[in-house]
Amino acid sequence: MVTGAPNPADFVGLEPDERLLGDDMRNLPTDMQPPPVPVPARRGRSTLAAAGATLTGATLLGGIALVVYGIVDAISSAFGAIDAAAIAVGALLVATHWGWIHITEATADTLDARRHRALRAGQLTWLLTVEPYTRYSIATSVLEDGSIRIARSRHQPVQASGRTFSFAREPESDEVISADEPAAIVTERAETLRRLAARETERERRRWEIAADAYETALLGRDDDEQRAAARRAAAEALSAQINAHLREPPLVE
Repeated sequence: MVTGAPNPADFVGLEPDERLLGDDMRNLPTDMQPPPVPVPARRGRSTLAAAGATLTGATLLGGIALVVYGIVDAISSAFGAIDAAAIAVGALLVATHWGWIHITEATADTLDARRHRALRAGQLTWLLTVEPYTRYSIATSVLEDGSIRIARSRHQPVQASGRTFSFAREPESDEVISADEPAAIVTERAETLRRLAARETERERRRWEIAADAYETALLGRDDDEQRAAARRAAAEALSAQINAHLREPPLVE
């Protein structure tokens, strides 16, 4: 379990880890999940397979026809160059007729690979939009006795590697409302908690933007380790100043 609020300044300069497109995706709020990857249409593959089967059959029948023609013509008349060519070409066609299946299969695989690359590029584009600040979410579920559970979760950034971040999900609270309560009360309570979660998420987003802006300003286009360290210090100082300036803000309550 992850405890304690992370410091946004610790994540400046990091990039989202590709694990967020895999197992770590479940740690994100449902409203920021990447769009589902559609299954590529298989009609193109089916058409190519049908074309390959047709060409295979036509090549086999054509090859047999040429061999038969060459043999029959050689029997009925003097064996000549045309008969020899017909038999040779026909035998070649019969021997290689399965090649069309392999050609169409390889073509279909190439087209599928292109589709998957396009889909992957779309997922990576979405990944670059993920920013490392804490989110709060509310989810409801129905228990066996008909009561409603309202669960609050915290989704906070964690460092995945030296240059990347991911997210961890931590349940914060469960609130169970009896099935005897009117639906309006359940709905109002869930919406109150969602508004509070949204306000706290927005607060974390602002904290992240302050740290990120200070980091980018201090970096000034340089990307060496010393300058990155100085930029992180500047980000932490800007964040600390923002927190101190708002110490007298009222707590986030509904």
